[in-house]
Amino acid sequence: MKPEILVFAASPSAAVMRQLDEQFHCHHVWRVPPAEQDAYVDSVAARVRAIVTTGPQGVSAALAARLPRLEMVSLNSVGYDKVDLDALRARGIPVTNTPGVLTEDVADLALLLLLSAARRLPAMDRYVRNGDWSARLPLAPSRSVRGKVAGIFGYGRIGQAIAARLSVLGMEIRYYQPRPVPGVAAQRAGSLLELAQQSDYLVLSAPANAATRHAVNAAVLDALGPEGTLVNIARGALVDEHALIAALQTGQLGAAALDVFEHEPEVPPALRALDNVVLTPHIGSLTVETRHAMGQLAVDNLLAHFAGQPLLTPLP
Repeated sequence: MKPEILVFAASPSAAVMRQLDEQFHCHHVWRVPPAEQDAYVDSVAARVRAIVTTGPQGVSAALAARLPRLEMVSLNSVGYDKVDLDALRARGIPVTNTPGVLTEDVADLALLLLLSAARRLPAMDRYVRNGDWSARLPLAPSRSVRGKVAGIFGYGRIGQAIAARLSVLGMEIRYYQPRPVPGVAAQRAGSLLELAQQSDYLVLSAPANAATRHAVNAAVLDALGPEGTLVNIARGALVDEHALIAALQTGQLGAAALDVFEHEPEVPPALRALDNVVLTPHIGSLTVETRHAMGQLAVDNLLAHFAGQPLLTPLP
């Protein structure tokens, strides 16, 4: 008998979805209308042995409690801030994620967002599309990034990959996280506030947890200043969105480039209305190659578990 699993989100990789259906008896929750999903889960709950889901969807303690035979959770993402790890650990249920395989594409998007904000790419696009160029309307210049300071909050795999890209552009790199990273050339600031004071561009790549929630507050945004730019490819919870909107509206902060938001997929109308903001819909890992690699790692963790082998990427 194939192990029965709950699949809460589809992978864009047909090969990944085919493997799931070949190796497991899949209950595809994502195919069920939202209003009917709770009842659907309850109808199969007694037989479910594993969950495949994403970090933003998470696994609550309440969901886990409805699954008496649950043995593991395989996340098709790096982030796990919405997974109740304490509840799962109390039952000895391991959780795996997909680190490493999305680093390069997420770092590429951070670079793209930073350059788009610096060179005002959305405004330039509108200038052409709206006919302002042919009408010879005045056009304000953008800013060069060469010689500027990029401060990176969170200097793990992704943070360092971002730094490597920005260094090539001639930017000076500094970083902050609670523990110093050994063997790196970048200078570590004493705090996030100090990093913001030193930076022209503040790039967020830290994990979302209780310690980092709203770490980027009004004081940090004020320290970044009217010529500063915030770039977020981490999690929306790191930023106090009300403070961010106020800083952008008043000019306390120069610009922002955001791939993530606090209450996705909802984005505050006030944020969407601003011209000094670049917005993308949480697409850091959304390439054909990376989404396949993430899905494959999620499948491989499931296969390892049910074969009694060590998990490839368990959370500590």
